[in-house]
Amino acid sequence: MRKHLWWIIGTLLLFSITVISWKPTSAIKKNEISAKTFGAKEYFAQYVANIYATANLQQSGMDVAVFQKAITGYLNLKLANKLAPNSNIITVVDFNKSSREKRMWIIDVLNKSVLLNTWVAHGQGSGDDRASHFSNNNDSHQSSLGFYLASEVYMGKHGRSLKLDGLDAGINSAARARGIVIHAADYVCQNTINQIGRLGRSFGCPAVSPEVSDQVINAIKGGSMLFINGNDSNYTSKLLDDTAPANAITPDTTAAVTTDKF
Repeated sequence: MRKHLWWIIGTLLLFSITVISWKPTSAIKKNEISAKTFGAKEYFAQYVANIYATANLQQSGMDVAVFQKAITGYLNLKLANKLAPNSNIITVVDFNKSSREKRMWIIDVLNKSVLLNTWVAHGQGSGDDRASHFSNNNDSHQSSLGFYLASEVYMGKHGRSLKLDGLDAGINSAARARGIVIHAADYVCQNTINQIGRLGRSFGCPAVSPEVSDQVINAIKGGSMLFINGNDSNYTSKLLDDTAPANAITPDTTAAVTTDKF
């Protein structure tokens, strides 16, 4: 009797396990697709977090969300072959921060290190201590947000300077025509902050201190990426779509590109 009872219990358990583990084929495929999508996004987030942590970007005051935007644009540009070959340098400017803070970072993505963290000015028309207004219009004296290519060096009225090409249509695409460049400015220094409580302001250029201008220009000239972040609900960019970057760096062997390229 006892053996018969154990046989019945065993049969019921086996049946229960079979029912619980069985799923329709359509449900399995749906779950597999969801897992792949989630996996790519998760891997991308880990990729960003790893660089962010290794480069000690939190300690230098960079917001991780801003860094993720910059990396997303960088990888999109890499995938589209819009950056200089073997370029692994990105520049990030965060105009959400006070001009008294060092809100420009030049980062070596490959070696996960900060090459420079320094002050940078915004345009007169964008605000006083903080930039809150942005424009792509000539004579606005406002800064423009978005992604740029750091292009060629030239000698201008501010001395050795670096031309910028805006990559976001309608947002910063008039940068070259407006003369938006990286140049040295005496008002970008601690002394100016001490005197007036903030940095001096430009006509829209991301101006830097004369003490580091050559270092900045030499590090990023010739086709690297510059990203200027700011608080503007009207700013949108196709370069912020992380679908292609997430798929490109996934460890899945079917991915077209691996992290070695970046």
